[in-house]
Amino acid sequence: MLLKNSKIIVIKIGSSLLVDKNREIRNRWLSSFAQDIKKLKSNNKKVIIVSSGAIALGCKKMNYDKANLKLDKSQAIASIGQIELMNLFSQTFSKYKINISQILLTLEDTEERRRSINAKRTFENLFQLDYIPVVNENDTIATTEIKYGDNDRLASRVAQITNADLLILLSDVDGLFTKNPKIFKDAKLIKKITNFNRDIKNIYIKGKTEFGSGGMDTKIEAAKICNLAGSNMVIANGLHLNPIDQIDKKNNCTWFVSKVTKLDARKKWIISSISPKGKLIIDDGAKKALKNGKSLLAAGIKKVLGNFKKGDHVKVLDKKGKEFARGLSSFSSDEINKILGCHSNEIKKILGYISKSEVVHKDDMVKI
Repeated sequence: MLLKNSKIIVIKIGSSLLVDKNREIRNRWLSSFAQDIKKLKSNNKKVIIVSSGAIALGCKKMNYDKANLKLDKSQAIASIGQIELMNLFSQTFSKYKINISQILLTLEDTEERRRSINAKRTFENLFQLDYIPVVNENDTIATTEIKYGDNDRLASRVAQITNADLLILLSDVDGLFTKNPKIFKDAKLIKKITNFNRDIKNIYIKGKTEFGSGGMDTKIEAAKICNLAGSNMVIANGLHLNPIDQIDKKNNCTWFVSKVTKLDARKKWIISSISPKGKLIIDDGAKKALKNGKSLLAAGIKKVLGNFKKGDHVKVLDKKGKEFARGLSSFSSDEINKILGCHSNEIKKILGYISKSEVVHKDDMVKI
């Protein structure tokens, strides 16, 4: 039911699912995965794919051993492999009439508030254009200090900033076990985790694949991020053909069920921001619109207080100076001063460039 009820789904696939132990590309598996994606799309699901594999495919093309790669060389190999990876996706998915796009992210793109908002808008626009984003860490420029180091945590951050309902981590095991199933035959699969601290206490499984960089511990870290963001997560065996369909039919996997609603998680994220950088004073019409769940438009703004940048946290006050809401501004204070009181269709002419119509989008606002 968690899969069927999810509207936005992030799916992370590891290197070992794309490239086997003999360094051969698993074309049959990728085709079956594309079939799963097509089925999700036919059910009106918005899908984001977070894929490892750039370095693995780069190593395959250059006949290098990943274990001996230094950071600077791995960045070059990732650059070569990234083309191979996207060509592989493009050739496979086009057979099923699925449009894909590429997004390269670094740690800073999801940690820094303004950049994460820009990334969120990009995902939203790609959904509107009927394209599926394929995300990878930008290994070509990331240094050790600013790297995720694994795509499990990157996927959880993508789930967080896109307000996803579900993150699917496709692994080479069925899920989280009481012990390492590759060593202990009596290991039992944990089907569902609802109380994070209680249910995973004393469970720790190390293990990395030849090409991958994340073990079970990174998946648990990803689950923690999803749990706080109000997203559910599932760890499932991706080695099967049609792996998403297998989750739906057999449910032989581990579900991490978040007790936090996405709305509550986003409210906490916005409210917990350090002191707001500015204030927007709005008229009664705008206040009424906000009460009815609308976004804040320039036409309803009477005055701007403070200096702030796009993406900064601002207070929204009514005409009496009473705080009514808080949110993340889509414009800088200088831009708002130029467009306040104006209709949305005038913004392009005033600023000289195309921009958003909402000063504070309803998804980025919390009413006090």
